[in-house]
Amino acid sequence: MQRVLIVEDSNAVRTFVRGALEDEDFQRAVGGFEVFEAASGFEAMAQLPRGPFACIVTDINMGDINGLELVNFIRKSEHHRTTPVVIISTQSSERDIERGLALGANAYLPKPFTAEALQAVVQRFVAPGEG
Repeated sequence: MQRVLIVEDSNAVRTFVRGALEDEDFQRAVGGFEVFEAASGFEAMAQLPRGPFACIVTDINMGDINGLELVNFIRKSEHHRTTPVVIISTQSSERDIERGLALGANAYLPKPFTAEALQAVVQRFVAPGEG
């Protein structure tokens, strides 16, 4: 079964993202996947060896290793460099978005966002029947 990793230090946002991704109709539409969580960039780095992940959804502003550093690490990793990364962030200026995409993120979703907007972005990277 495919896996998606959520990296977000806010418990409330992590819960919202998990709920959107575990929605029954959405899961059925994309062929299902398992959701994993990390409350920090450091936790995410520790979970990467448990992959592969079909997609990683990460915040930028986190205390230890921020989302941009995490994207940079993923892109330099032999095992994870092709893993799609979606940045979710309150940093939503055009410059912030360009910077995130330039570092290697596949998509950038400014906060606040709807469950449907998140699902639409993640669906681009989670293909039915794969895993």
